[in-house]
Amino acid sequence: MDNKREQIELLERQTLSPGFWDDQNKAKQVQRQLGQLQDLLGIWEKNYIDLEDTELLLDMAIEERDDDSYQDVVGSLAGLRERIDTVELECMFTGEHDANNAILTIHAGAGGTEAQDWVGILMRMYLRWAEARGFKTDILDLLPGEEAGTKNVVMLVKGKNAYGLLRSELGIHRLVRISPFDSSGRRHTSFASVMIMPELDDSVNIEINDKDIRIDTYRASGAGGQHVNKTDSAIRITHFPTGIVVQCQNERSQHSNKDMAMKMLMARLYEQEREERLRTQENLQGDKKDIAWGSQIRSYVLQPYRLIKDHRTGVEEGNVEAVLDGRLDDFIRAYLLWQK
Repeated sequence: MDNKREQIELLERQTLSPGFWDDQNKAKQVQRQLGQLQDLLGIWEKNYIDLEDTELLLDMAIEERDDDSYQDVVGSLAGLRERIDTVELECMFTGEHDANNAILTIHAGAGGTEAQDWVGILMRMYLRWAEARGFKTDILDLLPGEEAGTKNVVMLVKGKNAYGLLRSELGIHRLVRISPFDSSGRRHTSFASVMIMPELDDSVNIEINDKDIRIDTYRASGAGGQHVNKTDSAIRITHFPTGIVVQCQNERSQHSNKDMAMKMLMARLYEQEREERLRTQENLQGDKKDIAWGSQIRSYVLQPYRLIKDHRTGVEEGNVEAVLDGRLDDFIRAYLLWQK
């Protein structure tokens, strides 16, 4: 925690410097970061006090041979361990945008209906994970499969450290199972790509020239009731220099969809710039790791055995149903530790 205290002291000095409020966006960002660090330090100090109290209670339980007090110690240590794990996880969020909301995109790989069904399964997994954490989610765009499943989906996950947690999911996810769409009952392998981007706040300035984009309106598709087919409220934005296309049909208001689509475009452009910097750095270091088909980060095997394995951290889980129902925290935590 010493480095956190040093960061707090540095940020506090910044808030006292002349002209601190000249740049409102930067000042708000510093204050937000300072508040988060102070909260984290407060939790850690409370844990330290609770540990000292538990040690005293243990000494008393041993001295008086009091089983009830001993059970209180066991319960206190269990709760303390859980809180320490939470603080440890918080300390891993050192990225500039880790505290932000996350924009999560899932694309079906080759394989037609089978791969599109896999996208639907992954979408449900992330929705359940977010629900268990108390995060809110919005489906920003969804393209249904022709027969079943989903070709691609974009969702916004809103909650503290949503991006910091979900960036562990970036990459290719591989499913091996007996296909429910194959009358011969053969085993199939499906792939889906998951992209994670932070929802950027006003402190990040990404310049987008009007002449570099085209904005199209169209009628929303999929779920949404009768309103969907009555107005051209959905928005598609094409960015000519990069070829990036984003679209949003979540809101009934065309204006709201346009604002969200612009946020998505800014996030894509920011992420592309960041990846370019990383690629340059990796080339200088001789490290060539590409996210591509065949370089999956995690395999979900349902047949001939049942096992989910993360290929980066080596973490394995045999309770496939629980993971597909949203129990991802063990994989996320292991990734953050592995990354450190």
